Amino acid sequence: MSKKIAIIGGGNLGTAIAEGLLKSKFSKPADIIITKRVPSTLKDLKAKGVAVSDNNNDAVRSSELIILSVKPFQVREVLEGIKNDLSRKHIIVSVVTGVLIKDIEEVVEKDLPVFRAMPNTAIAIQESMTCMSYNKTGAVHIKYVNDLFSTLGRVVKIDEKLMDAATVLGACGTAYAMRYIRANIQGGIEIGFDALTASLIAAQTVKGAAELLLQKGTHPEHEIDKVTTPKGCTIAGLNEMEHQGFSSSLIKGLVASYERIAKD
Repeated sequence: MSKKIAIIGGGNLGTAIAEGLLKSKFSKPADIIITKRVPSTLKDLKAKGVAVSDNNNDAVRSSELIILSVKPFQVREVLEGIKNDLSRKHIIVSVVTGVLIKDIEEVVEKDLPVFRAMPNTAIAIQESMTCMSYNKTGAVHIKYVNDLFSTLGRVVKIDEKLMDAATVLGACGTAYAMRYIRANIQGGIEIGFDALTASLIAAQTVKGAAELLLQKGTHPEHEIDKVTTPKGCTIAGLNEMEHQGFSSSLIKGLVASYERIAKD
């Protein structure tokens, strides 16, 4: 059954979720309301029929599913502002980094289903990797939220203690992948391609590599072996990348991101 959805926070992730819901047809435009302090910046969503508002209370009262998509330091203030409008009909889904389920429950002070979900911005094109955890809620609510995010990409349930790690690997990971693709494009230009052609080749190659792993369930090294011939150009390139610290720098970057979340 379709529910009215309020997205509290129309930043990059909030708008990406709205776009994904529209693209997947999981929700009708009229069933979505998104809020932002300056709603005029959401004119593209408004043109598609989504309700746009600067009033969180109105959004909550007119909805059943609340997606909380604000900055971590804003969470308490926002929840304090809407908690009197929350009732038994509501489900809360937080996509906020570093805010625990128990933190939300303590502010809300009501026995409501609370989920944490960590999607990435590819949710706008239904290609997100969403990690999800939740409190002691019912099977009906779990199925609904899982179905929602499943229409927007892939979903995996994890322990909440791994949510910060999921943020680094699945959400920050989008930026890491983009940086790799950008480097590929720059290298492609250096060896003779124009920027547009290099961009197409680099992006499609990464997409194809990812699909091999997702569809076949193989290990990356298994697929690497298929294109690595003795004395070939692939192994020469791979070895030079490793000599320059390719894998170790990526791992160090992931750990640095994780430590920053833990410290904050």
